[in-house]
Amino acid sequence: MKASEYAAMSPEELNNKIADLKAELFNLRFRLATGQLENTMQIKDVKKNIARALTVKTQARKVAR
Repeated sequence: MKASEYAAMSPEELNNKIADLKAELFNLRFRLATGQLENTMQIKDVKKNIARALTVKTQARKVAR
């Protein structure tokens, strides 16, 4: 997802999306450890999406002050 898509979300939706992404990252790491993950780039993509979402969340918090 793009940062603009995260910015369009409400704070509650953004928190839920971050939680979903973290759960997906956990599952990908688990699959990597057990040798079931074929495309390791998925881990990098999910990490970047988490970082984007957290950045948008931080920016929204700073604007709200």
